[in-house]
Amino acid sequence: MFRIGLDIGSTTAKLVVLDEYDNIVFSKYERHSAKAKETVLSFLKELLPIIGDKEVSVGITGSIGMGISEKCSLLFVQEVVAATKAIQKSHSSINAMIDIGGEDAKIVFFKNGEATDLRMNGNCAGGTGAFIDQMAIILGVDIEKLNELAMHADQVYPIASRCGVFCKTDIQNLIAKNVSRENIAASIFHAVAVQTTVTLAHGYDIKTPVLFCGGPLTFIPALRKAFIDYLSLNEKEVILPAHGTLLPAFGTALSCTGSDRHFKLPLLIDYIDTSLNATTHISTGVETLFSNETEYTEWIKRISGKEIVQAELKSGEQDVFIGIDSGSTTTKIVVTDTDSRILYSYYNANGGNAIKTVEEGLEKLRDACNKYGAVLNIKGSCSTGYGEDLIKCAYQLHSGIIETIAHYMAAHYLDKDVSFILDIGGQDMKAIFVNKGIIDRIEINEACSSGCGSFIETFANSLGYTAEEFSEAACRSTAPCNLGTRCTVFMNSKVKQVLRDGATVNDIAAGLAYSVVKNCLYKVLKLKDTSVLGKNIVVQGGAMRNDALVRALEILTETKVSRCNVPELMGAFGCALYAMKHQGTAVRLDEMLDKAKYTSRFLRCKGCDNQCLVTCYKFGNGKKYYSGNRCEKVFTNGESSACKGKNIYEYKNRLLFDRHAEIDSPRMSIGIPRCLNMYEEYPFWHTLFTSCGIQVYLSDASNFLSYERNARMVMSDNICFPAKLVHSHISNLIQKKVNRIFMPFVVFEKKGKEANSYNCPIVSGYSEVIKSVTYSNIPVDSPAITFKDRKLLLKQCQELLGSLGIDDSTIHTAFSKAEQEQAAFEQEMISCNEKVLSETSDHEALTIMLAGRPYHSDPLIQHKISDMIADLGVNVITDDLVRDKEIDVSDSHFVTQWAYANRILKAAKWCATQGRDMQFVEMTSFGCGPDAFLADEVRDLLMRYNKPLTLLKLDDISNIGSMKLRVRSMIESLKLAGTEQAANQDFQKFTTVPVYDDTYRNRKILVPFFTPFISPLAPAIFRLAGYEVESLPISSNDSCEWGLKYSNNEVCYPATLIVGDIIKAFKSGRYNPAETAVAITQTGGQCRASSYISLIKKALVDAGYTDVPVISVSLGSGIENNQPGFKVNWAKILMPTLHAVLYSDCIAKFYYAAAAREKESGASARLRDKYLQLAFEAIVRKEKKQLIPLLHSAADEFNSICQDRPTPKVGVVGEIFLKFNPFAQKNITDWLIERGIEVIPPILTDFFMQSFVNRKVNVEAHLEKRQMSDLALKWFYKIAQRQIDKINAVAKRFRYFVPFSNIFSEAEESKNLITPYAQFGEGWLLPAEVASFAHQGVNNVVSLQPFGCIANHIVAKGIEKRIKTLYPDINFLSLDFDSGVSDVNIVNRMLLFIDNLKK
Repeated sequence: MFRIGLDIGSTTAKLVVLDEYDNIVFSKYERHSAKAKETVLSFLKELLPIIGDKEVSVGITGSIGMGISEKCSLLFVQEVVAATKAIQKSHSSINAMIDIGGEDAKIVFFKNGEATDLRMNGNCAGGTGAFIDQMAIILGVDIEKLNELAMHADQVYPIASRCGVFCKTDIQNLIAKNVSRENIAASIFHAVAVQTTVTLAHGYDIKTPVLFCGGPLTFIPALRKAFIDYLSLNEKEVILPAHGTLLPAFGTALSCTGSDRHFKLPLLIDYIDTSLNATTHISTGVETLFSNETEYTEWIKRISGKEIVQAELKSGEQDVFIGIDSGSTTTKIVVTDTDSRILYSYYNANGGNAIKTVEEGLEKLRDACNKYGAVLNIKGSCSTGYGEDLIKCAYQLHSGIIETIAHYMAAHYLDKDVSFILDIGGQDMKAIFVNKGIIDRIEINEACSSGCGSFIETFANSLGYTAEEFSEAACRSTAPCNLGTRCTVFMNSKVKQVLRDGATVNDIAAGLAYSVVKNCLYKVLKLKDTSVLGKNIVVQGGAMRNDALVRALEILTETKVSRCNVPELMGAFGCALYAMKHQGTAVRLDEMLDKAKYTSRFLRCKGCDNQCLVTCYKFGNGKKYYSGNRCEKVFTNGESSACKGKNIYEYKNRLLFDRHAEIDSPRMSIGIPRCLNMYEEYPFWHTLFTSCGIQVYLSDASNFLSYERNARMVMSDNICFPAKLVHSHISNLIQKKVNRIFMPFVVFEKKGKEANSYNCPIVSGYSEVIKSVTYSNIPVDSPAITFKDRKLLLKQCQELLGSLGIDDSTIHTAFSKAEQEQAAFEQEMISCNEKVLSETSDHEALTIMLAGRPYHSDPLIQHKISDMIADLGVNVITDDLVRDKEIDVSDSHFVTQWAYANRILKAAKWCATQGRDMQFVEMTSFGCGPDAFLADEVRDLLMRYNKPLTLLKLDDISNIGSMKLRVRSMIESLKLAGTEQAANQDFQKFTTVPVYDDTYRNRKILVPFFTPFISPLAPAIFRLAGYEVESLPISSNDSCEWGLKYSNNEVCYPATLIVGDIIKAFKSGRYNPAETAVAITQTGGQCRASSYISLIKKALVDAGYTDVPVISVSLGSGIENNQPGFKVNWAKILMPTLHAVLYSDCIAKFYYAAAAREKESGASARLRDKYLQLAFEAIVRKEKKQLIPLLHSAADEFNSICQDRPTPKVGVVGEIFLKFNPFAQKNITDWLIERGIEVIPPILTDFFMQSFVNRKVNVEAHLEKRQMSDLALKWFYKIAQRQIDKINAVAKRFRYFVPFSNIFSEAEESKNLITPYAQFGEGWLLPAEVASFAHQGVNNVVSLQPFGCIANHIVAKGIEKRIKTLYPDINFLSLDFDSGVSDVNIVNRMLLFIDNLKK
C-alpha cells in the first residue's frame, strides 16, 4: 500500500508518495493561489498513471490542509510534528531545525534525536515566505531575481521584518534615497533572519548542526546566507536536506499506518472532490458591494461624472507646467497647459529606482513631443511624494511640496466645495478635512501601512490576479468575508481561515476592500460619526481605481463620493497646479533630462557609532545628494532651513548623562543601563552611589548593531523597542566587568494631584526578564522603589546601601545630595524650555512640543526626530516644561494612573491653550500599552482647541521619511490656513456621561459578561446591596465590530470586547439608555484594566448615549471616582461575595474534571447550570450558609456522572479576562475537553486572595506605609482562610477535586520565578499557578493573553525561560488573542501543543 502525505500550506501545496520501504516514488511542489482543492486533485490525477488503481492511505498537514482534513475526515498531522518525524528518520544528529513557510516560521530544538522544544510564530505573518513575496513585488522582481540582487550587495540596512507593512515603509524610504536594489534585497533577507530569531529563539542559543527547510530557505541561497551570517554559522554547520520543501509532507506520509482509512486512488480522487463540493462558504452577513450587474453599471455611470480635461500636445512652442509624484510604489508625471488641461501623463511602478523611473517618463514625453513637433517651455515644475527631495535635486525642479498639500490642491480644483479628501496611495493613507476652503485637519496613517494600495496589489498578485481583476472579482462577490481591520499580516491569517472554510476569491477580494476602508475609518480617522466628512467627499490615489474600495467606503459611511477619471494622477496634477502658481525661470525638457545624469561614490560617515556607508550622487546640475545615512548630522540633503530651530533634546541628553565622578578607591563598581526610567532618575542614582564611594559605570549610548546582536534575548516579539533595547545595554555592562548591575523595580514615580503615579509594568519590571534570560554571574539588583513618598524612598535606599556595607550616616548624606541633584536637573529642564519660549515669543516662530516618555530622548529610539524638526527651522521643546505646572486634565476620558502618560496629557492641555505658533507632536513606541488609551484623549483634547495631533510611532527601524511627511503636513497646513483659522477659535466643550448620583439610583445596571461561573451569580450579589443588575450575554463577533468602531484599535482585546458588548446592548434596542447605567470593575494597579472605565465613557458619548452613567466597582487603591449614588455597605456583602466566589470556583473545578470523563455528553454542563441557579436563589434569599449543603449535593451528583478513567491534564493560566471568558479565548477549554483532556481551570479565589500577600509585601518593601486597617485585613484573611478550609473539606467528596492552596504558600513558591513586587495584571500569581501545576504533576500549561498585554510581557512571556529551567518537564504554550486572530492559527498551535502532551 502506498502512503500519501499532503502538505497544503498558506501559499503552496506539497505531495509525497511513499512505498512500503519509505522510498519517495512521487512528489510535487506548487503554489496553489488560493485554489487548494483544484491543486490537490491535479496532484492526485498526475499520480494516477504512475501507481494506477492501487490502495493508498492519506494524511494531511498544513494550515489550509486542516480544513480539507476536517471536511474529508482524513488523518491530520500537525506540520511541525510531521517535519520533526521526517528529520528523525533522515537527520537524527541535528540540534535545531529552522523552517520558513509561506506564513509560518518554526524552530525545533533537538537533543539526542528527540524534539525537546517546538516553537511556532503566533498570529503575525511578518518575516515569512509571503512577506518575501510582497517585498519582491515592491522591487518589481521575481524571487529568483531578488536572490540574485542580494548576492551582489555590499551593505545591509536595518528593515522592520517584524511587520511586513512596517518593512514596506522602510523599503520605500530606501528607494526614495536611491539605495541600490542589491542592498535593499540583502536587507530584506537579513530582516527575515533577525525576525525569525527574535520571534522564536526566546533567549536560547541555536546550536549546530542546524537544518534549514521550507520553500524560502530551500530555493533562496541569499536567505540562507543571511541566516548563516546573523547566527555566525559556517556552511559546514548547516544541513540542507535533499527534499527541504517536502519534509512536512514526507513526515505526514510516514505517519500513515495500516489502521488509517485507505482507498483505491481513483476512489480517493472522487471522494475528495465530492467532500469539498459538499460544503460552501457561509455568509458572514456583510453586505454585498453590488446586488447585481445592473446596479454596478449604473454606479459606474454616476461615479464617472467628474473629469479632469485632457488635451493633446500641439506643434510649436507652448508654455507648460510639470508635476512629478515620486510615490512609495509608483511614479506619476503630469504635464498641463495654462488652462490646467492634462497634455501628457505617465504612471509606472518604481521598481526600486526613482530617478530612472522619472527619466523613463520624461523620455517618453520627449518622444511624444517629437511626434507632435511640440516644443515645451517649462515655466514651472514641482515634485512631491517619498522621492520629493531626490527628484527635485536630480532634475533641479522649481519647487517641491508635501504630498498632502498636492492632493488638496487637486481635489479643490475638482470640487471647489470639497469637504473631505481621502487619498489611499501605495503606502500612505491621507485624509484631509476641509472647512470653508481651508484645511481644518490632516490625518495620516501611522508607521503602519496596513490597508493601503500596495497591500491590495501584492495580495492580488500573490493569488495570481492583477489589481484590476481583483477589484472586478470583489464587485461580483455574493458573500464578502469578514477579515477584520487588525493588520495586513493578521489579515493573511484570517484569509487562511476563510480559505479553510471554503470562501471564494471573489468573497476574499470584497472582504479585503471592506477591511481597508474600515482600517481607514476606525484606525486612522477614529471616525464615529460620518457627518463630520461633510457632503462633498473626493477620493483619489491609485488604490481608488479599485471600484470595490470606493463602493465599500460609500456603504460604510452611507454617503456618495466623487472620483475623477484619473485618481492615481491627482498628486502629480496638484503639483502641476502648484507649479503654475509658483513659476520660475523657464527651462527646456532636454536641459532637465541632462541635469539628472549622475555619478556616484561611497563615503563612510564617522559621525557616530553606526558608521553608515553613504552614497554620494553628483548630478549634471552640480547638485549632490546623499543616501544611506540614517540621519543628516554630517551629510545633509534637501533645502534645510537656513535658520535651524533650537532642539532641547540635545541639551537634555547631555544634562542627564554627562556626569563623571572618578573615585580613587571605590568600594565596588555598579553598572547602570542607559535605558527606560534611567532617562528620568539617573541624576539621583548616579549621585547616590558615587556619594557612597561606589564607582558608577553607565552603559554606552544605544547602538543598533549591538541591539541586533542581542535581539535573540527578547522574550516577547511584540514588546516595545525601548524594552528590546535593554538587552544590549546589559550586555555592554557585562563586557565592562562591573561588580553589580543596578536596575531598580520602580513602581511609583513622583506624584502630583493625579490619581496615581505608576510606571507601566515594562518600565517597572523588565529587570525580571533580564534575570530570566541573561547568563552572567554578575548580580542584578532590583529593589522595589517609590518616588512618591520621600520617607519610604529613604528607607528603601537605606536597605539597599546597607546591604552593600554602607553606614547610615553616609547614606543620609548621599540621599540628600541625590535629591538635590535630581531636583536641579528637573529645574534646569524647566528653565531651558522656558528660555526658548521667551526668546521666540516676540517673532512668533513656530515651536513644537515634542512629547513622549523620558526614554524617547534616546537618539536611537527617537531616530533623531527632534533634529529633523529643528532642521525645518522649528524650535523643539520637551514636555519637561510642565513638570511643576498645576494643569487640570479632568476634562478628558483618561484615568491618570501612569506618571509618564499623565505628564504627556498635561503637556497636551498646556499646548492646546497656547497660540497657533505652539503645536504638539507626540512620540509613541509601537506596542505601547498605555498610549493606546492616551493617544485618542490627547487627539480629542487638542481638537477641542482646534489643534491637530501629530502622532509619531517609533519602532526599531528609522523611517524618518514617513515622520517628516507627518510633521511637514502639519506645518504646511498651518501656513495654508493662515490667519483665517486663528480668528475662528471656537473651543468645544468637553462632553462626558453624567455622574452616578441619587437621581440615577433606580436605574438598571448592566455589567459585562465575565465568566460562565461568576457572571450568573453577580446580579444576586448586587441585589443584596440594593441594586438591580443584569449581566450582559457573552461576547460575539458583533461585539468585536462595535468595540473596534468605538475604541482605539490597539487597546487590549478584553477592552475591545467589553466596549463592544455595552454598545451592542444599546444598539439592540433591548435597553432604554434613559433607564440604564453601566458598571465595570477597577483594580487600581499598573495594568490597563483600570482604564477600561474611561474607554466605556468615551464610547458611550461617541455613540450618542450621553445620559448613561458609568459606575466603578472597586476596592483598589488610587481609585477616585465621583459616584455619590453608588453606596455599598461592603461589610454587609463582602462575606456573601467571598462565599459566592468560592462556590463558583468549586463548581468550575467539578465541571472541568467531570466534562472530560462524563458518561453522557452534556451531563456536566447541565449540572453546572443547575447548581449555579440554585446558588443564585440561595444568595437572593440571603441564605449564604445554604451554599455548603449545595456543594455537598453537587459533589455527589458530579461523582455519579463520571466514569473512572485517566485523562491527560492541561492547566490554564493567563490574563484574567482571557482565561475565564470562552468567546475571548476562542473556546479553547471546550476544544481541549472535546479531545478528552481535563482542563485544570483558573479560579477567581486566588486572584482576590493575592491582595493579602501584596499588602504584606508592599509594607515590608516600603512601597506603602503601615496602617490601622492592616488589623482588619488580617482579621478578614483569617475568616476567608477558614471558609476555604470548610469548602475544601466538603468539596473533597468529589473524587477528582483538587483543594484550594494557601495563597501565602503559593506566593513563597513563586519567588523562584519572579519577584513579589510584580503585582500588575495577574502579577506573581501567574508564575505561582504554573509552579503549583508542576507540583501537582500537571506539566502541560497554556497561557492565554491579549495581543500586546503589557503585564504578561513580564510575568508570562518574560520569564518563560526561567520557568523551563526550573521545571524542565513543563510543556508551556503562550497564545495571543485579539479581534484579528484566526481559529486556524490557534488550532494549529494547539494541535502542536497536545501532540507534545506530557502525561
